Amino acid sequence: MTSKLDQLRKITTVVADTGDIEAVARLKPVDCTTNPSIILKALGTPMFADTVTEAVSWGKKQGGDSDAVVGAIADRLAISVGAKLVELVPGRVSTEVDADLSFDTKASVAKAHQIIAGYKDRGIERDRILIKLASTWEGIKAAEVLQAEGIDCNLTLLFSQAQAIACAEAKAFLISPFVGRILDWYKKSTGEDYTAETDPGVVSVRKIYNYYKANGISTVVMGASFRNVGEIEALAGCDRLTISPALLEELDKDTGTLERKLSADDAKAEPLQSLDEKTFRWHLNEDAMATEKLSEGIRQFAKDLESLRGIIRKQLAA
Repeated sequence: MTSKLDQLRKITTVVADTGDIEAVARLKPVDCTTNPSIILKALGTPMFADTVTEAVSWGKKQGGDSDAVVGAIADRLAISVGAKLVELVPGRVSTEVDADLSFDTKASVAKAHQIIAGYKDRGIERDRILIKLASTWEGIKAAEVLQAEGIDCNLTLLFSQAQAIACAEAKAFLISPFVGRILDWYKKSTGEDYTAETDPGVVSVRKIYNYYKANGISTVVMGASFRNVGEIEALAGCDRLTISPALLEELDKDTGTLERKLSADDAKAEPLQSLDEKTFRWHLNEDAMATEKLSEGIRQFAKDLESLRGIIRKQLAA
């Protein structure tokens, strides 16, 4: 019998949301996505012990333990994890710009250039990498600059239609709407339970997908942050889905029938919209869920990045 994972692969590009090398090798996704939380977890495993030692030794040669040196080591470690993933997948690996640059367009562009240069030093070209940026106005504007330079971007922490519209205008290569975190907010806010069909995260992604396909927008829609396989099945047919190893394993063990839920052929006409900065910020402000989850996501990623920096400072001082 064909597993639901194999059925899903026929209609959707499957991406692994992990830095777990063994899981990637076993499950064979097309792409991999990472974030500061995933990088921090990966670097805490025995597999990357030598990687950490090498990066700290390299950092010491740069001189001192300044914030610049610590940041450079953190970048080197993220690229080291990404480089190992590149060896295992035929497609792209997403590497994230520092969360604490989420409101600085110029600094985000500069950091993206550093990341691309770091991969190139390892013989990995930009066509294997996606630069991951938070879907703030500043992050979206940074993506617009980078896309014009031929550097493809993944706009993450996306929770609203306004963010999706702005990303499309910036000609972002890919967006990552966060299904599960939207569900989390609504469950906490309303106290209700939801089915896969009424799941607010699923509904949001379906709406974005329809808007893009109805208007011929080439930006890839990649659902992310899933809480259960029901959400994944409800988005079968989406351009891409980035899924944790645990949920990939669950899909792989299920031999039931997977029904296609999304198709560009079924998109219903919608008027194309354009958002300037003021309108974008107003729409985002009016969406309590998107505002809260975007801020929360940035804070969490920044916290995990600072935890990594703290580990690096201790290693430098040792």
